[in-house]
Amino acid sequence: MTRTEHLIDPPELDRLLHTGTPVRLLDVRWTLAVPDGRPAYRAGHLPGAVYVDLDTELAAPPGPGGRHPLPELGALQAAARRWGLRTGEAVVVYDDNAGQSAARAWWLLRWAGLTDVRLLDGGLAAWAGAGLPLSTAEPEPEPGDVTLSAGHLPTLDADGAARAELLLDARAGERYRGEVEPIDPRPGHIPGALSAPTAQNVDAGGRFHPTAALTARFTALGARPGRPVGVYCGSGVTAAHQALALTVAGFDPVLYPGSWSAWSADPTRPAALGQPDPVLAEEAPR
Repeated sequence: MTRTEHLIDPPELDRLLHTGTPVRLLDVRWTLAVPDGRPAYRAGHLPGAVYVDLDTELAAPPGPGGRHPLPELGALQAAARRWGLRTGEAVVVYDDNAGQSAARAWWLLRWAGLTDVRLLDGGLAAWAGAGLPLSTAEPEPEPGDVTLSAGHLPTLDADGAARAELLLDARAGERYRGEVEPIDPRPGHIPGALSAPTAQNVDAGGRFHPTAALTARFTALGARPGRPVGVYCGSGVTAAHQALALTVAGFDPVLYPGSWSAWSADPTRPAALGQPDPVLAEEAPR
C-alpha cells in the first residue's frame, strides 16, 4: 500500500486520466548540467502537464541555506496555484531523469501539506515506452485554490545532521569520498554519514526497485522501522529521491535541505574524506 501511495506507473496513470478524475501533472525536468528543462518540455511532455522550474519555483535563491533552500511558503503556494493545483485533487510529478528532480516536488508538496502526490515511476521514458502519447501543447491552467502550510514532513538543520544516529549521503560515491567536487566549496562528506547513492534506488530503466529490495538495501545500511533516517545530498534535490525510496521501503526519512552545499560553506563544519570501514559503519551507523 505504501508504494502505491507514492508511486504510480504509466498504465495506472493513463487509466486514472481516462476516468475523468482530476489529476494535475507537473513536469519537473532539471539536472545539474542542464537546469532549464523548458526546451525538453516543449519538445514533448505528458498531455496536460505544466512545466515546473526547480530552481525558481521549488527553491529559494541560493544563500546561507545552500544552493536550493526551501522556498518561502507564500511563494510556493503562489506557484502551486499557477500550476492549477486545487484542494483535494491528485498531483503526479515526473521528469526524464529517473525521478531525481521530480522527487523534489513530491517531497516539497507533501512537506507543505498535500497528501495525494505521487511520482510517475520510470518517468517520461516509461510513459513513452508504454506507447502512451506525448504533447507539445502548453496548457494554461485555471488558477488553483490550494492552501499550503509548512512542516508536514520533518527536516534537519546542520546541528541535527551532525547528531543524526543514521545519516545517508545520496550523492555519487566519488563526491561522497571527496575525489571530485564539481560545484560546492569543499570536497568530502559530513562525518559519520554513510554513502548511499540515489542511482542504486532504481533499475536500468529508471524505475524504483521492488519494495523488498529497497527495504533490504536500507536495512543493510542500518535503517530500522520507526527510527529516523537522516538524508542529504548536494543541495537537497536528490536527497528527496532518497527520502522517497526510504518511504516506499517502510522507513522514516528526515531531509537536511541545506545538504552539503550549506554544510561545506560553513568553515566551522568538519569534512570527512574517503570511505569508512563498512564493518564499522554497520556496527555503528550514523
